[in-house]
Amino acid sequence: MRFRVLGPLAVGVGDAPVTAARDRALLATLLLRAGRVVPVDDLIDAMWDERPPATARGQLQSCVSRLRRTLVAAGIPDDAIVTDPAGYLVRVEPDELDAAVFEQTVVRAREAAAAERWVEARDEYRVALTLWRGPALSGIASRAVQRGAATLDEQRLRAAEDRFDVELRLGTVPELVSELSELVDQHPLRERLRAQLMLAQYRAGRPADALTEYERARRALDDELGVPPGPALRDLHRRILGNDPALAEPPRSVPPLARCLPRGLADFTGRSDLVSRLVEVARVDPEKPVMHVIDGMAGSGKTSLAVHVAHLVASAYPDAQLFVDLHGHSERDPLESATALVTLLRQLGVPGERIPADLDERVALWRSELARRRAVVVLDNAASTAQVAPLLPATAHCLTLVTSRRRLVGLDGAQPESMPLLSAREGVDLLARVAGDRVHAEPDAAAEVVRRCGYLPLAIRLAGARLAHRPGWRVAHLAGRLGVERPVLPELVAEDRTVASAFALSYGQLGEPAQRVFRLLGLYPGERFDATAAAALAGVPLPVAQDVLDELVDRHLVDEPAAGRFRLHDLIREYASDLAAVAEPEGERHAAIERLCDHYLHAASAASRSLMAPSARGLAGGEPQRPDLLAGIDLTWLEAERANLAVLVHLAARAGHEDYAWRIAGTVWRFYFLRGYSDHLMDSLRDGLMAADRLGDGDAAATMHNYLAAGCFRTDRAQEAIEHLRAALVLRERAGDLRGVGISVANLGVTHVQLGRLDEAESYLRRAMDIWRRFRADRGVAFPLAELGLVAMLRGRYAEALHCHRRHLLFYAERHADFQVGAALGNLGQVRIRLGQYAIARRLLTAAVRIHRRTENRSGEAEARSGLGVATRELGRLDEAERLHREAVAIMQGIGERRGEAAIRNDLAVTLAAKGDREQAVAEHWAAHAIATQVTSPYEQARALDGLAACLRDKDPGQARRHADRAFAIYRQTGVYRAGEDG
Repeated sequence: MRFRVLGPLAVGVGDAPVTAARDRALLATLLLRAGRVVPVDDLIDAMWDERPPATARGQLQSCVSRLRRTLVAAGIPDDAIVTDPAGYLVRVEPDELDAAVFEQTVVRAREAAAAERWVEARDEYRVALTLWRGPALSGIASRAVQRGAATLDEQRLRAAEDRFDVELRLGTVPELVSELSELVDQHPLRERLRAQLMLAQYRAGRPADALTEYERARRALDDELGVPPGPALRDLHRRILGNDPALAEPPRSVPPLARCLPRGLADFTGRSDLVSRLVEVARVDPEKPVMHVIDGMAGSGKTSLAVHVAHLVASAYPDAQLFVDLHGHSERDPLESATALVTLLRQLGVPGERIPADLDERVALWRSELARRRAVVVLDNAASTAQVAPLLPATAHCLTLVTSRRRLVGLDGAQPESMPLLSAREGVDLLARVAGDRVHAEPDAAAEVVRRCGYLPLAIRLAGARLAHRPGWRVAHLAGRLGVERPVLPELVAEDRTVASAFALSYGQLGEPAQRVFRLLGLYPGERFDATAAAALAGVPLPVAQDVLDELVDRHLVDEPAAGRFRLHDLIREYASDLAAVAEPEGERHAAIERLCDHYLHAASAASRSLMAPSARGLAGGEPQRPDLLAGIDLTWLEAERANLAVLVHLAARAGHEDYAWRIAGTVWRFYFLRGYSDHLMDSLRDGLMAADRLGDGDAAATMHNYLAAGCFRTDRAQEAIEHLRAALVLRERAGDLRGVGISVANLGVTHVQLGRLDEAESYLRRAMDIWRRFRADRGVAFPLAELGLVAMLRGRYAEALHCHRRHLLFYAERHADFQVGAALGNLGQVRIRLGQYAIARRLLTAAVRIHRRTENRSGEAEARSGLGVATRELGRLDEAERLHREAVAIMQGIGERRGEAAIRNDLAVTLAAKGDREQAVAEHWAAHAIATQVTSPYEQARALDGLAACLRDKDPGQARRHADRAFAIYRQTGVYRAGEDG
């Protein structure tokens, strides 16, 4: 035996130890899954307990090499450990691993016990248990190995318990008591062991000891688990108390039950008359043997019908439900009758050594076993009468269902049933059950699909599956495709194979161009993709990518859950990735990801151009590698790809594409910000910053710090935002980038405005303007105007505020920068409200709402919509004003903009108070105050307190005065001009 795990790990004939700890964990993990590929990640987890170093993969390879040398020294060939694209496996024969020998021996013991060959069963159990040298894999600290070892130890205990049952039947009681006592002491909570000990003591003439053992069990279970003994133990205790004579003899055995039918189809459809007839005949007299032969063309549903009927009548044949595929019409040769009998006998639990070699003797044993059972037997895919005849039961109370593509006219006593095709109605019903109720919405198209499928169930199922996996398709679309598509049925037959063989068969039937695209799709890091992504990844023309994807979908290698959106199943993605790792050189894999990154960078730039600040439009760098893939790219594309962009940045930052990583992150940040996708925003920017740092690119790092500040502020981490801005400022000052310094300084001003620190804010903003004036940067001068206007408004300098916002509007209107134009109009509207010019404010804010909607500025739209509500309220239209506020609140909540939500809740509260609903107004002010406190917005805190004071002035003057005093203190501290407040 080459490998031993049933005790300390040992290898070779002399049980040589493996001394290195990680080598032991590695070999133990491989042996626990002997003959199977163990993924690299699982091996790393086992060797380092899920805390691997960065060099884990390299160290794993070194451990494998060292372990191979250790095995060679122990007399084991170095090819025992096999390298696979997915990991490693250890190749062992069944007699070379003690755990495998143990399992095989236990199986033989259990088969002997099932056949009531008790001596043979006892001997096999004893042989199996002598293989153990102590706890499995003892001395290996790996948690993963310990979990596998615990499973082996449990199997040892179960085998011991099974052996004790056999020994008790054979009457070897005296020898058992001491052995059982020792095991019970080691495992006091195993009730089966305890029951065996009690029974052994009782049969040894020691009933008092048996009753004492029960009390020990009861106390142990109560102390450790807080539960009483189980029903079996309690029943044994009761029977010992009553001196039950049946305890002196082993219980009678019954033939083991066999449940070997395949799973029936949940959506089995049609053939109701045929099913009813078969079921009725089978249930008329269960004591009378019945045989039906169901024949029909390939794909007509013969097997499905036979299995369906067998499940329906199973209750009438409870002892055995058997199934064997005779391979009469398959890629394999038909199964010999003698071989089929072995399969059927083993399903009944007959051990291999009891099955005779002679065919006639096998037939006799088969019919003898069935003589004491009520059984239903499905003989599927029969080749001929000669093949089936030896398999037929010869006694009553058995139902046999035979399926075949041939008419078995020579089979005496058979009731033939030829399988018709589905009717048109049945075909549409099957299509609907597979694809969904939308089929019934297009009856003509559904009928055409069924007709084109030839009313063959297999074809209709495959067509329905295509619809089910393409929710964006109409049935008419599928009908049209079935008219012009190349045949798909021969390819889809592989669906009946195992997953791995189905993948391999489908892949092997692709042409080399499609194989290459499929392999490279395994490198795609996201969830869903479109044809442009596939074209970029593979470096092929878009029409070629579309055709290949269509072929891959038809062969079930790719799903299309929505029209034009594709995904790989997780297992297929793994399969494709493994193929790429083996078949594609590293340089090509690297180039494929670069092509993908370039496409996503330029596509994101084109889609988000309307959202970008002009300074960000150069992030895409040079010309796109694939301009042909950018046609029709818009914000809809960004929405569909938002998750993919984040994971691509993550991959690029770690796979040698750092320049693309930070550029993509910088290109999409505003889209994430405006749509409220805070997780994607922060994850991608952090990855972008990491990539910039790896490049040593200070300008890129400063850009990432700048955008991270916005994300931190959005997610209520104001101090972290300031730290990012200061980091950006240091980098830009170090590089002598005056324009960048101006941006960082201005953004510090913006942040301080939102924090209510108006003096510092104004200082930063004016400093930024001075910097930009120095080198005559008109855009830079315009940048802080909006915030300076806001500061002026908050401080009551309305003329100055109007001047700033007008200059801001003029500058960006001349440059057709709609995003900034919308902001300027909204700001002007807010100042007009302060001036009491409500009609003008409404016009400005209405225009702002329209522009914000067009430019996807959701937070700007919410602010303008609430401002429109304030102006509308002051014009006396209170219901309309409330509606506008609530719409604005919903927008802010949708994008996670809590600071803006606090402001709008204060606006809503004032409007509710104006309507006379002071109770609800108070609730909204308190909600605004809570949010403003959490996000550090002193201005909105003060507004909430001011509003509460107004609401409570008549009801609770003292509380109102306290709220007003606190509000006044905040206004004074922040320098906000209180007169003219809209609340």
